[in-house]
Amino acid sequence: MTPILSFHGAAGCVTGSCARLQTQQAMILIDCGMFQGSKSLKALNYGEFPFDPRQVDAVLLTHAHVDHCGLLPKLMLAGFEGPIYATAATRDLCAVMLADAGGIQEAEVAALNRRNQRRGLAPVEPIYTATDAARVMKQFRKVKLGERVEVAPEISAVYWEAGHILGSASIEVAIGPAGAEKRLLFSGDLGSGGSDFVADPQGPTGVDHLIMESTYGDRERAVSSGAMRRVALAEELKAAHAAGGPLLIPVFALQRSQELLVDLLQLMDEGGAPRGDIFLDSPLAIEASEVFLERGWNPALQRNPFEPVRPSANLRFLAKPWDSDGLERLSGWHVILAASGMCDAG
Repeated sequence: MTPILSFHGAAGCVTGSCARLQTQQAMILIDCGMFQGSKSLKALNYGEFPFDPRQVDAVLLTHAHVDHCGLLPKLMLAGFEGPIYATAATRDLCAVMLADAGGIQEAEVAALNRRNQRRGLAPVEPIYTATDAARVMKQFRKVKLGERVEVAPEISAVYWEAGHILGSASIEVAIGPAGAEKRLLFSGDLGSGGSDFVADPQGPTGVDHLIMESTYGDRERAVSSGAMRRVALAEELKAAHAAGGPLLIPVFALQRSQELLVDLLQLMDEGGAPRGDIFLDSPLAIEASEVFLERGWNPALQRNPFEPVRPSANLRFLAKPWDSDGLERLSGWHVILAASGMCDAG
């Protein structure tokens, strides 16, 4: 049988990444992500998989963003029992991200069922729960960058640094008998390089097929160094300070929160911005930050750039709803970082 590569998400849209590679001997998935965005896209998360999850031998996971990992618990519930290969940082971040996604679904379904009960409609079930998310973590297997792993009969994989977020990887897949393999490279989401926080993307040469992310299409994006970013941030901080009130910064819970905290602390410590209290108002970002502290070592820098991201005299973590309530009573200059949950799942 000729190997078949099929795409069941992130084709025609950005989210829901899931590629299926089938050979005569095995079937594997590269990512199994959740659709995000419009109601019509989110509705795709409730449909059946277009393949039999019981026949999937393994999942190769590029990174911990929910649009790449978010349907792994659903895959397990549908009968998948195989291993999920990921870097150690991706595994630890998935434990945080999937538990959060399961909890959000439980809360949303509970609210929907209360409305359905008043309307005489049947109750619905969440795609999966936080408990299901914890169960699927037992199927994770740790992979080191550069290490070849046999994932299924006549299928092996090597993980390469993708430079996107902590733990992210591009995955080289070799299929076929020894000496006659065909090599495919799945880029996953790629960083632009030059980051102060993650290593530059790397990859093999001479692959037979390249499956490349194209989130930004043919748009040319301005190159911005860490120093340039901090200069722009310092100007915003000075303007907000001059206005005499707090500054609210919306951030992604994963990676951007941690990077921005490092920048804020550095600017304030070095006198590049007015010093003030910083509040991280996102339980998800706080949990993710613990993984960054444990797994954030950067070989190129020979240090963990996220080491400053700890509660301190001017950095407070607000993990509980009642912690956030006190912010309303604060006056004067301070900075609040809040993730998107403040608008929909907070």
